[in-house]
Amino acid sequence: MIGFDPALYLPDDLLERIRARAADHDRENTFPEQDLADLTDAGYLAILVPTDLGGAGLGLAEASVLQQRLAGAAPATALAVNMHLVWTGVAKVLADRGVTDLRFVQEGAAAGEVFAFGISEAGNDLVLFGSDTDAAARSDGSYAFTGTKIFTSLAPVWTWIGLHGLDTASPDAPKLVYAFVPRSEQEQGRVLTRDDWDTLGMRGTQSRTTELHGAISPADRVVRRIDPGPSPDPIVFGIFSVFEVLLASVYTGIARRALDLAVQTAGTRRSKKTGKAYSQDPDIRWRIAEMALAYDALPPELAAISRDIDDRADHGARWFSLLSGVKHRAVTMAKRVVDDAILVAGGSSYFSSSELGRLYRDVLAGLFHPSDPESAHATVASAWLGPIEQ
Repeated sequence: MIGFDPALYLPDDLLERIRARAADHDRENTFPEQDLADLTDAGYLAILVPTDLGGAGLGLAEASVLQQRLAGAAPATALAVNMHLVWTGVAKVLADRGVTDLRFVQEGAAAGEVFAFGISEAGNDLVLFGSDTDAAARSDGSYAFTGTKIFTSLAPVWTWIGLHGLDTASPDAPKLVYAFVPRSEQEQGRVLTRDDWDTLGMRGTQSRTTELHGAISPADRVVRRIDPGPSPDPIVFGIFSVFEVLLASVYTGIARRALDLAVQTAGTRRSKKTGKAYSQDPDIRWRIAEMALAYDALPPELAAISRDIDDRADHGARWFSLLSGVKHRAVTMAKRVVDDAILVAGGSSYFSSSELGRLYRDVLAGLFHPSDPESAHATVASAWLGPIEQ
């Protein structure tokens, strides 16, 4: 990242416009359409697309820095855009390893297409290793998907949704099928988006539930058919690695914003008892130091692990524990930092109009994304101790 200037891709004036709208979208429970339009105009949706295909040609390491920066302005906007960047990031990971199945994603992103991430299903703790969605093969090579996907960010605006389902009827079944369904399937009544996103935080993502009723993915958008369960297929590594790194980046960006607000508040609040700014209070100084000590570990860790993905480093079987770990540490660190920032700011942060109050609600969402704390600990335990004996 030598010579990389984040302000070239996310200028300060653009971030301030996005920041100014964040509270309204949270209060009104609306999707930040103007944010997306501004980011599209700035070429942000194609930051991970190669320059020869019309993108910025950045790596995951640079995208991580940018997502931290965007999350500091508007967490929900950053998290929503994350899901599009996951697919462009997966396309890059695959292309870097000689697999061009997702070239259409790169070309589409450069042309302004928006890709949603449709993997999560209620109660499916297999995540990438299984699916409750039925994938029915059709004679022309296309697939029809029937099932329900939850937490579909970008629900009001996506043009393609990337998803998976389980083919149980083909001669080589069972096979997990990864494919992309176009928005036109909604017009045909085969995709239904519920207006059910009424949550505690991250309200601007509008991650609504998506019902699939025989939704058709054309044959040329069926990108992989793999065995269920843990798989060496590059699409599994691509999704897991990019998803975990970009999620960790968003929550690390939230932590940085909370830390900055705490420092700002400590400099402006004054003690009636001493007449000095709270920045001179030993207890406040200790609390902010604790916040900084926790936060400071994450940006370099994200830089290192994302650079290893870009450089195709070989961590072998340890990859999944490393990726689960960085996501887990980022979200737990961010929650701790926001908690402490609330205490530094005092009672004003308890009001719904407070930015810290909004961050307090937004940061909770990190605990629900894969890998959740239980999954992360199980993955790391297996990496160090081996699998549980049967």
